[in-house]
Amino acid sequence: MRTRPRRLVVAAVALLAATAGLPATAAERQDRQDRQDRQEQLSHGGLSAVIRYTEYGIPHIVAKDYKDLGFGTGWAQAADQVCTLADGFVTVRGERSRFFGPDAATDFSLSSATRNLSSDLYFRGVRQTRTVERLLAEPAPRGPSRQVEDLMRGFAAGYNAWLKQNRISDPACQGAAWVRPVTPLDVAARFYAIAVLGGQGGAVDDITSARPPTGSAARAKGGGTGPAAEALIRAVRERTDGAAMGSNAVAFHGATTASGRGLLLGNPHYPWHGGRRFWQAQQTIPGELNVAGASLLGSPTVSIGYNAHVAWSHTVSTGVPFNLHQLTLDPADPTVYLVDGKPERMTKRTVTVAVKGGTPVTRTQWWTRYGPVVASADGELPLPWTATTAYALNDPNAGNLRFADTSLGFGKARGTADVLASLARHQGLPWVNTIAADSSGHSLYTQSQVLPRITDDLAARCSTALGRATYPAAGLAVVDGARGDCALGSDADAVQPGVFGPARMPTLKDAPYAENSNDSAWLANADRPLTGYERVFGTIGTQRSLRTRGAIEDVAAMAERGGLTVRDLQRQQFVNRVPAADLAAGDAAEACAALPGGAATGSDGRAVDVSEACPVLAAWDRTMDTGSRGALLYDRFWRKLVTKVPAAQRWKVPFSAADPVRTPHTLNTGAPGFATALADTVAELRAAGIALDSRLGEHQFVERNGQRIPVPGGTEGLGVWNKIEPVWDQARGGYREVSMGSSHIQAVGWDGSRCPVARTLLTYSQSSNPGSPHYRDQTRLFSQEKWVKFRFCEKDILSSPALSVLRVSDKL
Repeated sequence: MRTRPRRLVVAAVALLAATAGLPATAAERQDRQDRQDRQEQLSHGGLSAVIRYTEYGIPHIVAKDYKDLGFGTGWAQAADQVCTLADGFVTVRGERSRFFGPDAATDFSLSSATRNLSSDLYFRGVRQTRTVERLLAEPAPRGPSRQVEDLMRGFAAGYNAWLKQNRISDPACQGAAWVRPVTPLDVAARFYAIAVLGGQGGAVDDITSARPPTGSAARAKGGGTGPAAEALIRAVRERTDGAAMGSNAVAFHGATTASGRGLLLGNPHYPWHGGRRFWQAQQTIPGELNVAGASLLGSPTVSIGYNAHVAWSHTVSTGVPFNLHQLTLDPADPTVYLVDGKPERMTKRTVTVAVKGGTPVTRTQWWTRYGPVVASADGELPLPWTATTAYALNDPNAGNLRFADTSLGFGKARGTADVLASLARHQGLPWVNTIAADSSGHSLYTQSQVLPRITDDLAARCSTALGRATYPAAGLAVVDGARGDCALGSDADAVQPGVFGPARMPTLKDAPYAENSNDSAWLANADRPLTGYERVFGTIGTQRSLRTRGAIEDVAAMAERGGLTVRDLQRQQFVNRVPAADLAAGDAAEACAALPGGAATGSDGRAVDVSEACPVLAAWDRTMDTGSRGALLYDRFWRKLVTKVPAAQRWKVPFSAADPVRTPHTLNTGAPGFATALADTVAELRAAGIALDSRLGEHQFVERNGQRIPVPGGTEGLGVWNKIEPVWDQARGGYREVSMGSSHIQAVGWDGSRCPVARTLLTYSQSSNPGSPHYRDQTRLFSQEKWVKFRFCEKDILSSPALSVLRVSDKL
C-alpha cells in the first residue's frame, strides 16, 4: 500500500516554496540552487524521486534529472494501474496467447486485433525484426532524444522497483504469472503500438491472416470499383467514425478573455477501461521542467497538459495516416510483384507464438518495400489477394518513435510558438490535432501529424481504379505499386521520407477561437475557414457532425460575448445541451401528437400506443443532465431514427456549404421510419420497465463497488459536447457502464501570477483497482459536475490538507 507519512516535504522541496515570492531573476538563481540541493538529497547511488500526493491521489513527482523523473513516474503509475500496465506489456511482447489463450478476445487497447493469436503474431513480428530497436538507434530528431531515452529507462526501473517492493492487491492480476519486470524496450514498444494504431495497428488481423491465393481464390478479381470500392470506403469511414477515441478542444485568444490571456478547454474522448486510459500527474525537474496534465498509461511524458505558460490538448484528426499500394503480381508466383517491370520477391516473415496449454503456432506474414500485404474478405480492410493483384499497406508511423519528444517539447514550451516549434522539430504526433493557448493571449489550432505524402496531384496521376473511388470519398489513396514514379517522395522540411513537412500542415494562429470536434480543419474557426490542404488531411466544404455544429455555435457565441474566464470553460463542459434535440425534438413532439389515435406501428408490425411519449418530448429540457426527464426517451428514439431513416431523407433542408453550421435542419417527420422508430422506442422502454419520463441518471450510470453513480452526457449522434458512449443493458435497467467518452478534462487559464488557473477532472478516476480510495472518487465528481482545483505551484501543493510525501528509490 502507498505510505502517507504526515510530515512536510524534504528540505529541497521547502526551498522551492520559498521562491514563490521572489522576482523572476532571483527565482531563476534560486531554481539553479534548488536543483543542486535536490541532486544532493536524491543522489544515493541509485534512482529515486519524491512523490507528493494531494487530493484524489494526484502525484506531484520531483526528481533531479530525466532518468529519476521517469523512475518516479513508473513507480506512481504502477501504484495506481499495475494490472492494466502489465496487461499492455504482455501485448507488446506478443505473449497474450501464452498467458490468456489464443482465441480469447483482446480489449483493443493497443491494436485492432480481435484475438490474442493475431495480436501476438503481429507484435512478435515487430519484436523479431527489431523494429523498435532500429528506431531507438536513429539519431534525434528522427529518433528519440537522450532525455526521452532516460525517461523510458527510468520508467521501466520505477515500475520494476514498485513490483519488487510492494504486494499487488488488485484482484485483476493478484498473483498472476504474467505480471513481470519490464525493460526500456517494452516501454518503447508501447509507444510504437500507440503510434501505429491508425495504420498497421488498425489492420493487424488483415496483416497476420494474409495468405497467397490458391485454387478459386487465385482466380478472383481484385480491385476495381463497385462493391469492392464501396466496402473499402465503408470500412475506412467506420474506422474513423467508430473509433474508440475522439475529443473536443477549444482555445480562446486573449481578445476574448477577461484577463487578456489565453484559455483552453480540453475534453478528450477516450476509453474508460483498458490500456488507453489517461493518468494524472505533475512532473518537475527544478529549473528544467515543470508540467502537469495526463499521460497515456505506460508513457513517461505528459500527453495532454499545461505549464506556467501554455496549455494544450489533442483531438483525433480526420487525416488518413496510411495508404495502400496496389501490387501487380507475377502470374507464375503471387509472392512476387513487379515495379517498373522488374520482379521483387516479398519478404517472408515467419513468426512463432507460444500458446497456453498447446503447441506453439507458426504463421507467415508477407512484407514488401511498401509495407505488409493486407488481405481479408471481411477484415478491417476488405481486400482480396489474387493471382494478379495484392495490396500492401504503407504506414509512415511505423517509422515514428517521436511522440514522446513532441510532448516533452510541449511541456517545456513558453507559448504557442514553442508548441509549433516542437511539432516542426520532432513531427511525432501520429493521428491527432493540437489545440493550444498561452499566457500571452495566443490561440492555436494545427493538424500537424504524420501522414503519407499523398498529394492530390499524385493521387490523380497514380490512383488505381479502386483509388479513384476511395480517395475522394474517404481520403484513402490506393496508388499503383507497379510504377516507380508513383513513389511518395519527400518534403524538404520533413524529418522522415514519404511524409508531409510542417509547412504543409493546416494551421490557424490567433483566431478569437480555435476549435475541433473531430471534423477536418476546415471550420476550426467558422469565420476563418482553412482551405488549400490535400484531401488526405480531410474534407473541405462538406457536412459537419452535430457535435461540431453544436460546438461551433457554443464557442463562437462565447468568443462574441467576451470577458471569458476559466469558469466559463467549466460551464461549457457541462452544459450538456443536445444539438440533435434543438434541431428536431420540437418537430418530433408535434408529429407524435398528430399520429392518428396516438399509435404507431413498430418494426415487428404491432401497433404501439405512443401518446404518452408526446408530452414528455415536448416538456424535455433538451439536455443530458442526470436529472433531465425525457433525455433517455429521446436518446433511444434518436438512435433508432438514424438507423431507419437514411441521412439523405432525414432533413427537409439539406446541407449547404454556404451555411455549414446551421444546415441541414428541419426533421422530415414524414419519412416512413420516423413513426417506426418512435414505436420501437416506446415498446423497448416499457419492456424494460423504464418510465418514459424517468430521469436520465436513473438509467445511465456506472456501478463502482456496488454503488450506482449517475453519469451525465450523451452519445456521438446527439452531438453533445460532453460525449459519453454508454453500454445498453435493457434487461438490467438501461445504461450500466460507459465504454468511452469524456476522460481527462482540463480548463486552463492564467491570471498574471506565476501559477496557471487549472481545473481538471479524470472522469473514471486515477486507479482501476477496486480497493483503491481513488477508484471512484473523481467519478463521483463527474456525476455531480464538479471539478478538481489542481495544485500546480509549491505553495498550493504544500497547503493541501491531503498532502502526503513519499520518497521512492530502487534501493530497499
